[in-house]
Amino acid sequence: MCRSCATTAVPAETPVDEEGGPVHGLSRRALLAGLGLGALAVNLSAGASTAVAAEAEAAASAAAEAAAAAAAKNGAWANPALGRFPAGGHYGAPRGGASHAGQDVSNSTGTAVHAAAAGTVVRRSWGGGLPGRTGNALVIAHGGNQYTYYGHLSAYRVALNATVTAGQRIADMGATGNVTGPHLHFETHTGSLGSTVNPVGFLAARGVDLSGGWSRIDPGASGATVVVIQRLMTRRGHTLVADGQYGSVSVAAVKRFQSSKGLVADGQVGPATWPALVYTLRQGSSGDHVRALQTALNKRSAGLAVDGGFGSVTTSAVRAYQSANRLVADGEAGPVTWRALTG
Repeated sequence: MCRSCATTAVPAETPVDEEGGPVHGLSRRALLAGLGLGALAVNLSAGASTAVAAEAEAAASAAAEAAAAAAAKNGAWANPALGRFPAGGHYGAPRGGASHAGQDVSNSTGTAVHAAAAGTVVRRSWGGGLPGRTGNALVIAHGGNQYTYYGHLSAYRVALNATVTAGQRIADMGATGNVTGPHLHFETHTGSLGSTVNPVGFLAARGVDLSGGWSRIDPGASGATVVVIQRLMTRRGHTLVADGQYGSVSVAAVKRFQSSKGLVADGQVGPATWPALVYTLRQGSSGDHVRALQTALNKRSAGLAVDGGFGSVTTSAVRAYQSANRLVADGEAGPVTWRALTG
């Protein structure tokens, strides 16, 4: 018997008359009154109320956790690199007497590496100053005891102690250290630097698909990716202020857009909504959808004027981004380029 069951069991008592003999033939109410078991009934009722309260508290806690998970898809995080997941490069894979502390993303040397979130570069050294790591590495502190690690880099593009933004190019992928080929070794740390968690799940909970899929942006989000959404929505006929705040007005507009496309009208801009929202753009295009593209490129360090004109400068920026991320460098912003930019 479990401890809780044992502590809630109540011993039975036998009622007796004034001469000490057992009492027979009494009603249940009389027995309860005579034995003081009415108090027991109250206690049992209180116990039931406590159980109900506990269930309500658990439900509220689950709802709070669900709300927190949704709030995490707030546009604050970005995909650090494009590529493929190599065999054996997953988190927890055996590494001699230890296990793999991150997720590998393979691509060619020189592929762009981006900051997964805003923060400060706190390590810029061989192995990042962490045991068991080799090669050129960066560590970014994001606040709240959260850190990301970028290993086997061929080149640094930020200095130690630099402040970086989400999506900013910070390094180039490489094959420095003990490797079998070029890749990014990416780690996520929570609680303290050295306490790793699975990067794939960590980023997924924040709306980012490390394998390269579309991002998920929930109501309440803010930042450049929200500006991208608002400008695309304006082009789609739902005039919005591009303030970077995914509040009630923008959410209501997105829900109307989703309904018009036969999508689930949940307000989340994710893998189902992005493809319906973006445009294929090329030199000569103009308007708010081009402003959206320029905003997305600037999040990835393009440094463009957001003027809505897809001229030669924007074309060059698109090609440069595509080339750095090993996409087809044709200067045309189609779904593949949009997915990478907003991921």
